[in-house]
Amino acid sequence: MKVLLTGAAGFIGYHVAQALLARGDEVVGIDNLNAYYEVSLKEARLANLAAKPGFKFERLDIADREAMLALPAKHAGITHVIHLAAQAGVRHSLIDPYTYVSSNVMGQVILLELARKLQTLEHFVYASSSSVYGSNTKLPFSIDDETEQPNSLYAATKKADELIGHTYAHLYAIPATGLRFFTVYGPWGRPDMAAFLFTKAILAGEPIKVFNNGEMWRDFTYIDDIVAGILAATARKPTKKPPHAIYNLGNHRSEKLTDFIATLESALGRKAQITFEPMQPGDVARTYADIEASRRDLGFDPKTPIAEGIPRFVAWYKEHYRIWPKN
Repeated sequence: MKVLLTGAAGFIGYHVAQALLARGDEVVGIDNLNAYYEVSLKEARLANLAAKPGFKFERLDIADREAMLALPAKHAGITHVIHLAAQAGVRHSLIDPYTYVSSNVMGQVILLELARKLQTLEHFVYASSSSVYGSNTKLPFSIDDETEQPNSLYAATKKADELIGHTYAHLYAIPATGLRFFTVYGPWGRPDMAAFLFTKAILAGEPIKVFNNGEMWRDFTYIDDIVAGILAATARKPTKKPPHAIYNLGNHRSEKLTDFIATLESALGRKAQITFEPMQPGDVARTYADIEASRRDLGFDPKTPIAEGIPRFVAWYKEHYRIWPKN
């Protein structure tokens, strides 16, 4: 396969690129290396990829229509698009709404227009989010559940991506699959996510904020399981009409956030100072993935509980930031 991979310097994109390159695929990576979180982390991921054969990189903004639509002429033979680039973060979407619409909505349209130009395209796979379920109270969240009442602009843009994906599949017969990710964590993770934020604060002896007074549950999903799901989805293009499918990729376990913190404390050998806060605007109290369709169609089988995944993240964090035990 020759894959056009957006968000290649991001958390999930980096791991997907590593997996594709390890099995001998070619990867054309796209990323704008924006400053939403520390650029040095993105540069470090990118440096690892640049050292591998089969990887080419283009520093581009996916909302730059002219530059993106020029890519097919520059990189012939692309067979698959894995579109993972987006402006992430539920809370940040309350602060900078315009970036979310530009990156997540316009970016999706531009990538699909690009896909129309690819004569060799076999499948278009894109990132959605568990956020589209909003405040649904039925658990676990099923792909058949209603998703018309998002709680945040970020969630609304991801729902828009699904509708746009369906439309392009209908109009132009582009095989497209959207993947709803559930709270992904692991080595090389995002600094704005819980595992990273909490680890940094606990090691510094600083308090961590836990919202909704601790009554929060998340379907924490380890990065290796997510990558396996993405690769399985990429290999199986939809055959129905229109050729568009949606799948949940989650761990099928809803963990209470305070239990997640306790596991982190154990891995770090330190106690957290917790400040309980009320629920934040745009947030949801619980996520929990129904993965029946993903198991059936993709063979998706997440294997990593937080008792295994958290220590792996902590080990990476200490190594990357050179945090050594005191003698």
